[in-house]
Amino acid sequence: MSSPAGVIHDIGYQRYEGERLGRGDVFLALYAASLRTAFGLGRSFKAKIFPWIIVGVVAIVGIVIMAIRAQTGEVVIKYAELPEVLGTLMVLFVAIAAPELVSRDLHSGVLPLYFSRPLRPADYALAKLSALVTAIVLVWGGAQVLVFIGAAFSVKGFGNVMNELADAGLGVVYTALYAVVFGSIAILVASLLKRRAVAAAAIVGSFLITGPIVAMFYILPSETAHQLAQLFNPASLVGGVGDWLFEPSSSNEELGIGPFGPLYALVALGLIALCVTLLIARYRKVSKS
Repeated sequence: MSSPAGVIHDIGYQRYEGERLGRGDVFLALYAASLRTAFGLGRSFKAKIFPWIIVGVVAIVGIVIMAIRAQTGEVVIKYAELPEVLGTLMVLFVAIAAPELVSRDLHSGVLPLYFSRPLRPADYALAKLSALVTAIVLVWGGAQVLVFIGAAFSVKGFGNVMNELADAGLGVVYTALYAVVFGSIAILVASLLKRRAVAAAAIVGSFLITGPIVAMFYILPSETAHQLAQLFNPASLVGGVGDWLFEPSSSNEELGIGPFGPLYALVALGLIALCVTLLIARYRKVSKS
């Protein structure tokens, strides 16, 4: 007795007839998921420890400055100085977050799945970079907002409050410049390495390795060399841009950048453009492999 070759069961599957989202929606979804990843949200407790320790330290610094400003009216640290003072913590933050954002995808081999959807390599790279930049601005900009709250209660008059708000806004813009420079370098380095621990060490090393170059320029018996020395370190490069933007031009000589403020800005923009270009080229190569 022969049995039937097969049986068809209707288990209720239906074709999707709703709205099909496109490239922009995929970008936003990846950006939002990456922003959560930068803080370890939706992941294990272990993944949350290091980023939230840094968030806590930055927040505590902001609260202390806020309390001092509210009680005494004394300006302990200016808004634009906050990312400079806490620059080491920012390096540690990007060294932790960038490998989580990109190295993990390389290691697990999920990039072909990403690129099989309407998501281009450039979209992937820019979504990851944007998420890291946003995370930095949220943390350090949040501390600047706390300082502003303290200042708003210590100054008298609506005009003075608006002046504080303008200073705080410029400080957040300066923080965003730090975030783009540091984030671009960190994401690029992490995109080249599959192991997160190795990528984290390489990111920290990329910020430290330029120190001897800066020191070498300061050794040279030339004032121009001294004024250009800070160009070769990411942190001091952004600091030079900040000195040019936020300090009186008459004090530039004392600050060590001389008349080269515009050059610092151009080099910073060039560094960002170079890192982003190399990052996109990196993922275009991955998508074809």
